[in-house]
Parts: sequence; structure tokens; C-alpha cells
Amino acid sequence: MVRGRVMVDGSHDAKAAFFAAYDTVLESWPVRKEAIDLPSVYGTTRVYGCGPADAPPLVLLHGGGTTAAVWYANVAELARHHRVYAVDRIGEPGRSTRGKRAPRTVPDLLDWLDGVLDGLGAGDAAVCGHSYGAWAALHYTLHAPHRVRRLVLLDPTQCFAGFRAGYLLRALPSLIRPTAARTRAFMTWETGGVEPDPAFSRLYGLAAEFPETKVVTGRRPKPERLRTLTTPTLVLLAERSRTHDSQRVASAVTRVLPHASAEILPGLSHHAMPWHEAAETNRRIIGFLSPSDG
Repeated sequence: MVRGRVMVDGSHDAKAAFFAAYDTVLESWPVRKEAIDLPSVYGTTRVYGCGPADAPPLVLLHGGGTTAAVWYANVAELARHHRVYAVDRIGEPGRSTRGKRAPRTVPDLLDWLDGVLDGLGAGDAAVCGHSYGAWAALHYTLHAPHRVRRLVLLDPTQCFAGFRAGYLLRALPSLIRPTAARTRAFMTWETGGVEPDPAFSRLYGLAAEFPETKVVTGRRPKPERLRTLTTPTLVLLAERSRTHDSQRVASAVTRVLPHASAEILPGLSHHAMPWHEAAETNRRIIGFLSPSDG
């Protein structure tokens, strides 16, 4: 889910509360990490690196409003096999900071991602994105297929199907006037009551009140363009996702992506996918990215 621009009275207090919650979640990561700041014309991008420096690189792109901290249940296992880079997008809640301008258009977003890989010294990498992050990852792979060795999309939105009307209707209050309470209540509804780690739940709510947020949005890729993609791709879908019909999305993936496989994970919802029953999700990702280790 993607949130729009937010202006909140007391923005200094809102930021302070957000960053305190953010740091609490990052400090709980069960793996040693390195904070990396990458300067660019768009500002400074914060990336968290973990895992062996000489392991194959894996870039993680979070969903809307969740920050790099959302990967708390994934990084330790993924970092056993890869040099993991969890990225905070510029213009959204997190430790990345805008320069004179944040990315405003899809070409800006793709140029920014080119710069992130350049800054990390990664000529190419595996890329994994969740929700809106999957949308960005797919667009980037279409833009620069030579830089994406393998692609993992976790319950991608606006890639192969639109949102369910009921999902958007339920999200409307959080989109029009986002608050921490409304945002957490919406996540509880979508997950069927499955709750994340309490510290992350607090962070997720406070991210909705983060001031001056601006998210780049765009259209779904056209089917004829998707059919040209040769990058090996794994699409993991949440059986209980309320954002879209997972069976229909899986059928669409097999129709338009000749080098992709689509799998539906039982018992998972859209918003909970990175952290609920994470061991199975991690196993599927690692098995796809490192077949010999699967």
C-alpha cells in the first residue's frame, strides 16, 4: 500500500517519536549490520548492509510506509547466504534524507536505484521487493535487466493486477487523514488480527504521521513489455491477501512472464508477508536465489 503526502502539526515531535521507534526495531535485528549512507543528486540514501562482504549481493526494497526495518524477521537467514542491503527510499519515512529534490517520477526512481547499486559497488544484484517495493523492483528490472540477476516479488501490488475495491475503500480513512491508530487498525484488519512484533507495530503506525512524505507512483507495466523480460523471477503471493485475488495474480504472472514462477503461500496476508511465518518465506527466497543451497 502506498501513502501520499502527509503534513502534521508538531512535525518535530512526530519525527522524534518515529526515529525513537525506528532505532528500537533496528537495534533488535538478530544480525550485525552496517549503516551505509550513499549521497546523490536526490539526497542521501540510508542502506543497512549485513552478511559476508564477499557474498552475492541482495537488495531489499520495503513496502510503502514500512522502512528498511520491516525485514527484521528475514535479515538473519538471508544474510547467511548473501550480502544483504536493506534500503530506505528517499522521500519516505526512514533514515534517508532528501536533497534539493526527492525522486518525483518513475524515471527519477529508476535513476536513483541505479545510483544505489553504483554506490554499493554492485554491478548487478539479486533484488527482492514487497508490495510497493515489488512494484519498484519490477520496474527497475525492466529498466536495467543487466543489473538484476534474479528477482523476487513478495505479494506485488500494481504489477499484474489492480487493488480490490474493498481494500481501497477500507484504506480510505488512512489515506485521507493518516494517523498511527488508523494505520495500525487497517493493518490488523488486513492481516486478520495477526500482529507483528510490538516495536514494529508502533513504528508502522508512527510512519503514517511522518511529515512531508512523497511517494513516486505510476502505472502497471504493460503485458507486452513484461513478456520481454528474461530475468529469472519468483513471485510469492499471500493466500489471504486482501489487496487482490492471489489466484488471478498467479495466473497473470504465468501468462506474461515467461521466466517466472508464481507460488501462493498458505495462511499469509499481504501486510504480514515479510514477518509472519517468515521461516517459510525465507526458505523459498533462498532456495530460488541459491538453488544449490535450497
